[in-house]
Amino acid sequence: MIRTAECVTPRHPDKICDRISDAILDACLTEDPMSRVAIECLGGHGVITVTGELATSGYVNIAKIAKEIIEEASYGVMVNVVEQSSAINQGVSSGGAGDQGVMVGYACNENEAMIPDELFYARKLCMYLYVDCMINVDGKTQVTMEDGKIKSVVASFQKTNKAKLEGKVKLFLDGINNIVDPDVVIHANPAGDWVLGGFEADTGLTGRKIAVDNYGPRVPIGGGAFSGKDASKVDRSGAYAARKAAVELLNQFPTCKEAFVYLAYGIGLVYPLMATAHLIGFDSGETRIVELDPSKFTPNRIIENLKLKDPIFSRTARWGHMGRGFIWDDPETKLFT
Repeated sequence: MIRTAECVTPRHPDKICDRISDAILDACLTEDPMSRVAIECLGGHGVITVTGELATSGYVNIAKIAKEIIEEASYGVMVNVVEQSSAINQGVSSGGAGDQGVMVGYACNENEAMIPDELFYARKLCMYLYVDCMINVDGKTQVTMEDGKIKSVVASFQKTNKAKLEGKVKLFLDGINNIVDPDVVIHANPAGDWVLGGFEADTGLTGRKIAVDNYGPRVPIGGGAFSGKDASKVDRSGAYAARKAAVELLNQFPTCKEAFVYLAYGIGLVYPLMATAHLIGFDSGETRIVELDPSKFTPNRIIENLKLKDPIFSRTARWGHMGRGFIWDDPETKLFT
């Protein structure tokens, strides 16, 4: 089995937009924990456009937040934010879901983060280069694995010499050589060294890196993007709850290799229309289907259990939402199973 996943740095243009959207959300929740937020950001080439819907009793300087994230005061910021639709507000105020959709949660026993190995190592490499090696620029990593071994690595980083980048990647792989194929291939800046990056070279958009934010391409994505949405939007809160349930189930069944949790919601409805888990890869190779209690997955219960009125979301926007030590990654507490 050959599997590949990628990761991007916080200076990638799409991630900058995710970070702006979630910084605005956090600012709203700090002022008013009952804020209803759905903020999208498009940025690039000197202009940032922030649009969406917002209902809050607090005051948030959206343009100031955007400029602080991109660290560039000269950028023009266009703000087109309106009040949340009364129909949506009516549904969520009564405890219903803020949208329809299917959310998929996942956990596996391949590493301590309980996410697929290919994403785990793509993220570790990306964080190593960006944080430990202080290459704080626009960049991407990609890891391909076969039968548990890393077969190839791609690292593309702005303003970074190819030879230097390859050397840093080799140092990283030396530290995990037990899972690295002896003939591993390293592609460092395979298109050549590059200087222009971020918003100078490309546009970014909130929610365009949802595979990176979730579990990589191995695991299906049922819902939409996370960033910029308060927890009444179940494509965020439901995904976190599904992840937490998958982690709990993996902890309850030690011989299970993978747990998939599927939740389905209808806008304005309090209870999910589906709450099912598929447990895969026991010693016998069987798959077990477990029906979960829908009453544990109401939006209000998820928000309360996972403390989703707290301004925690800027941290999720930087390096992915799963396997990062958030409350929904904790296997010890039982909240949903």
